[in-house]
Amino acid sequence: MELLVCGTRGERDYYEVLSITPDASAEEIKEAYRRLAFQCHPDRNGKSEEANKRMQQVNEAYAILSDPIKRREYDLPRGYCSKAPKFKKGSRVAISVNSPSPYRDHTGFVDKEPVHDAFRFWYMVRIESQGLATVRRFAEEELEAVGNGN
Repeated sequence: MELLVCGTRGERDYYEVLSITPDASAEEIKEAYRRLAFQCHPDRNGKSEEANKRMQQVNEAYAILSDPIKRREYDLPRGYCSKAPKFKKGSRVAISVNSPSPYRDHTGFVDKEPVHDAFRFWYMVRIESQGLATVRRFAEEELEAVGNGN
């Protein structure tokens, strides 16, 4: 498989490396990585130099695309970013365990319509904790959807 070169900087297109589309979900990225890591692992390919190089490319692509913040920074200059907010006012959300907030693992509701800056959407989330309600600002990648059953 030949790698595509993106733009004038000569960068690899990480989506092409993993054979996925720019709108792939986190689960699809993980599945593509696992499939390619299994296929391209140097131990499965007689420790060939080509297999080792391909595995490095797969690892590099996965490192960028599996991290929501790095992925957003990668996508933005390439025009891959969605301009639509992930959540709307009233959406039930959970604060991600990767968030630096002391409210991580709590659930809440989006209090206002999101605000978009140059890189991401920002959400005001109403969180109830220990009988008190508080409203905090979170970046889109710090929030996760919560199903109706939670």
